[in-house]
Amino acid sequence: MENSEGVKIESTVVTEEPLISALDIALFVVIITVAYFWYFKRDKQSSSSEKKPYTIQPSSLSSIEQTSNSSFIKKLKSTGRSLVVFYGSQTGTAEEFAGRIAKEGARYKMKGMVADPEECDMADLVEMKEIQKSLAIFCIATYGEGDPTDNAMDFYEWLQNGDADLEGLNYAVFGLGNKTYEHYNEIAIYIDQRLEELGATRVHEIGLGDDDANIEDDFVSWKEKLWESVCSHYGIEETGEESNIRQYKLVDCSEVLPERIFSGEISRLKSYENQRFPFDVKNPYLSKIAVNRELHKSGDRSCMHIEFDIDGSKMRYDTGDHVAVYPKNSSELVDKIGELLNADLDAVFSLLNTDEESSKKHPFPCPCTYRTALTYYLDITSNPRTHIMKELIEYASDPKDQEKLKLMASSTPEGKKEFHEWILRDNRNIVHILEDLPSVKPDLDHLCELLPRLQCRYYSISSSPKVYPKSIHITAVLVNYTTSTNRVNKGVVTNLLAQLIPTNDELPQPTIPIYIRRSQFRLPPKSQTPIIMIGPGTGLAPFRGFIQERDYARKEGREIGEMVLYFGCRKKDEDFIYENELQEYVANGTLTKLHLAFSRDQPEKKYVTHLLEQNADELWNIIGEKSGHLYVCGDARSMAKDVHSIIVKVVMEKGQMTNSQALNYVKKMEQQKRYSADVWS
Repeated sequence: MENSEGVKIESTVVTEEPLISALDIALFVVIITVAYFWYFKRDKQSSSSEKKPYTIQPSSLSSIEQTSNSSFIKKLKSTGRSLVVFYGSQTGTAEEFAGRIAKEGARYKMKGMVADPEECDMADLVEMKEIQKSLAIFCIATYGEGDPTDNAMDFYEWLQNGDADLEGLNYAVFGLGNKTYEHYNEIAIYIDQRLEELGATRVHEIGLGDDDANIEDDFVSWKEKLWESVCSHYGIEETGEESNIRQYKLVDCSEVLPERIFSGEISRLKSYENQRFPFDVKNPYLSKIAVNRELHKSGDRSCMHIEFDIDGSKMRYDTGDHVAVYPKNSSELVDKIGELLNADLDAVFSLLNTDEESSKKHPFPCPCTYRTALTYYLDITSNPRTHIMKELIEYASDPKDQEKLKLMASSTPEGKKEFHEWILRDNRNIVHILEDLPSVKPDLDHLCELLPRLQCRYYSISSSPKVYPKSIHITAVLVNYTTSTNRVNKGVVTNLLAQLIPTNDELPQPTIPIYIRRSQFRLPPKSQTPIIMIGPGTGLAPFRGFIQERDYARKEGREIGEMVLYFGCRKKDEDFIYENELQEYVANGTLTKLHLAFSRDQPEKKYVTHLLEQNADELWNIIGEKSGHLYVCGDARSMAKDVHSIIVKVVMEKGQMTNSQALNYVKKMEQQKRYSADVWS
């Protein structure tokens, strides 16, 4: 350092350079010049904007519109409304419930609007007190393992991190959940409590809907008591008006040019012809079916191994993620609706929201044909809810049909019983209802307004991107069953996939829209961490990806931890899926142990839960002594619950803990992501 400084000083003395060199002067001139132009250019722009105060560039207009649209308070005030119903929805049910509440508000002199919290500035809740007799209702679903829905995430985080003063806000909450999951209605419960903590007034107690039982019944019962509480709180009376008010009006679009008509796209017109990255829920990727093969060796059931080609899509996935597959209804059912209603399915139409202030102008992409709407946008195979029964009453010309619909639409014990038996137990969809009540002839456009949106289906990805970076694999059981009315009901997506068989010739390969949904179902960060995987039936799917990834690491020379798999099916010779693959992984050492349960290969049924109970020492060795990870995939209703009980029991016995201590131990495992579940009901 000293030598360096000495050299520099010596050089200065010898050359006797001036204090300011030519280079310094040049740099100074450049800086002054840049500053001059920057200042006067900005000043010129400023002057220009002052001279043209009403000239707004397109980008600025978009920004202003977005800010304006996000203020639900302004909309409430400008339209004389006092009721706003927010929804947190992943499948559309919460949004549907929100719409029904907002619509009923008119009966109680409360003009309402539906709002998506993702599109609103939720900080405006502090201003609700400025609107006389105002009320905010939240229809909130809990998604996955106790998570908010995508569109409610920002609102949830705002409540968590903020401390807004919500005194003067009147509210009520209805939650949508499923009791087969551990975190039943967790998000709705949190929102209900947090709003009260921030000073808001609860007008009616929280409602908890259970989708594993009858969420429609839960909602209707809560809604009736809600309005009683509202009337009491505000000192108002029901008007008694029961008229069915249309939310959308029919627009004839027969003159619209063909290139402006939607033909099945989810959001953007012609999006399947002109694909643009990134791909998501509103912009799915049209993937080719690369492989579609049968996994079952015999028997009357079918399980498909399907590979989606994503080469060139820029899509990336991680092991354990889900793929969403967009369905379409069978042409047979669609044609049947056209026949029953004597309707022209190829007529082009649009449904336009009668509420001009609503951000949702159409219930689905419009304009389109009725055939397109019934094929791609509307759910015609699920059990209709009671409000549809109510709306169909006016279209029944036979008094018997009318009385039956009135009964099922009512909330009386007899009405609930009839709805449960005739709709739910007998598994009737809208086509069956129109067949069995022949005098019911609704206007097709009204029916399109009433039916819920057709939702994509999610499948666990059964491949690893390390091994298959250009394709996504799924494992899907074909759904076909006969109802008590002797009708054959078919799974919408699986029956569609069963028809999409790739060819070996030069014909165009079959395609289907997909996108990737991220998951928290992940392998441990370290490949040396031991894991236990429990996945009977198609619950094996994500573990096939796990095993592939660990096998890839082993082949790279990395150390991998123990991998223990519990798999079960009915019969070894019928539905032991991926048998050869699994045996090969055992042979090469990637899969440490493979525990198999074939439930019907012996007189007494044998399940994976029986094997878990028999292998308590092995379980504790991995999750207790070696701090390994445990994964469960499959049926939430029974299997996952039984596994949880067994794990708690093993921790108690082998870890020498009390029941309370064991429950806390397992809870901590879940918090540390050492106990993960990917389950469905």
